[in-house]
Amino acid sequence: MGEVRKLQKKLRQIENLEIKISLTLEEKIKVSKKGELRSRLAELLLQHSGPQQIQGIVGKEEDKMKRQVEEVTEQLVACRPALKIAREERRENERIDGSQTDGRGETHLPVSPSAEEQEDAEFKSRKQTWEKAKFRLRTLEGHSDIITCAVAVDNLVISGSRDTTVKVWHVPTATEQRNLGGHSGGVTCLSAPPLEYCRRLARVFDLAEKERFVLSGSTDCCVRIWALSSGQCVKSIYTFNAVSSLCFTPEGEGFIVTGSDAGKLQVWSWSSLENCQSENAHLDAVTTLQSQGPLLFSGSAEGCVCVWEVSDERTEPLRRLHVWGPEVTGCGGDDGRLILSPRGDRVFLSCGKASIRILNWRTGVMTRLTNHSSTAGVTDCVNQIPGLLIGSCFDIINGESTINLFSLPQSKYLVSLTSSDLPRILCFAAWLTASGDHRWVTGGRNLIVWEQLPGSFKKRGDVTVRRDSRLEYCLLESDRDSEDEQSEDSIPQDASETEEPASSSWLSCVLQ
Repeated sequence: MGEVRKLQKKLRQIENLEIKISLTLEEKIKVSKKGELRSRLAELLLQHSGPQQIQGIVGKEEDKMKRQVEEVTEQLVACRPALKIAREERRENERIDGSQTDGRGETHLPVSPSAEEQEDAEFKSRKQTWEKAKFRLRTLEGHSDIITCAVAVDNLVISGSRDTTVKVWHVPTATEQRNLGGHSGGVTCLSAPPLEYCRRLARVFDLAEKERFVLSGSTDCCVRIWALSSGQCVKSIYTFNAVSSLCFTPEGEGFIVTGSDAGKLQVWSWSSLENCQSENAHLDAVTTLQSQGPLLFSGSAEGCVCVWEVSDERTEPLRRLHVWGPEVTGCGGDDGRLILSPRGDRVFLSCGKASIRILNWRTGVMTRLTNHSSTAGVTDCVNQIPGLLIGSCFDIINGESTINLFSLPQSKYLVSLTSSDLPRILCFAAWLTASGDHRWVTGGRNLIVWEQLPGSFKKRGDVTVRRDSRLEYCLLESDRDSEDEQSEDSIPQDASETEEPASSSWLSCVLQ
């Protein structure tokens, strides 16, 4: 299987080359060989197929995985009597004098369901709901190159592309509302400030109080602030560095934080739009920035994650609390694209591997959530909406793209969503409609709106909802990966063993 792994690695590199801002002649030649390599890989997998292969896991690897599953199953079975005894003891301790008497003269109080039982019931209900979900897909035509970023504001979606444009779309009608042209380089990132901060800026520029703004960053070293109602660029900030990521931090008067392709973080005051701090934070491009309350999280191409405290009471608003390198996160490598999504003490990471990494940013403890059943998967996006963790997955062998849903806070697998010819998903935005239905937008080679249909809708949706039996269990495990991800298929165990207690977090959970 050595040649199979080499071909998988080459295909992974080619897929990542295709989403770069620009390609050299040598890189273009490599990309042109993708079809040939994929055909050769399919032939090899066919030759190795048979009773000893299960979805790319063959021979000793299959036996090892079976033994692991059997061992964990035996452990779970062995634990059941102890759990049963513990529950009975807990119920016995809940009895008090003066309660109602049963037919045998014993006194009891009604026993409320335990927190564990309530969580299980909630999970089962959520799983059943998503198994019946229907979506309609609509493609938004307009960009001429890869869509790199997208955000949602009310019924609008704003997308940025390598074609240097920012476009505003009216989702209910799936039409382009505005084309915001002004950048001279590819657009790499977008951010939408909260409404109250938009009101403050609107007063500065003497605009309507209800005006909404969006920020865009580009390889042309500029951050532009756009008024959505008119499409006017009200301010352009020159950063002296190609902007690879940005984030609005609603702390105090508010700050814009930008990350550069050289690893620098820069902080800009929202009230004055002046630079108030520059920090050489990373050794490589800052590929992701996310805020959570008074905290800012930054991630870079080399696989490093930094946690910062943001305060408007200091001359320099950012103060670094923690830094975890690639030896801890398990990220970095050929793909060079790390995306993060924080939740309390945990940070969910996607970095082009088949799993979603979960970092406890206080302790540096890493766990791993399987997002693909073999090492041929690429996780590009990780995001959260209330009650859900969402991970995109792209199979480098067959070109199939999938969205996997996990229930929060347990990180238990719910369902997988896919559609025919769904392209690789490089960015994701989500929100709820007034009726409580989901609307999502995914970007990559195409910009696609996912609109959840009501349960009473009779026709079949455009999305296939399925459950992957290989992701059935809560697949959290200690993370010590080899270079080629040979151990990517994880050992099933209960998520509750690795879940952080709610009381351990001093920060209330903010979902981005």
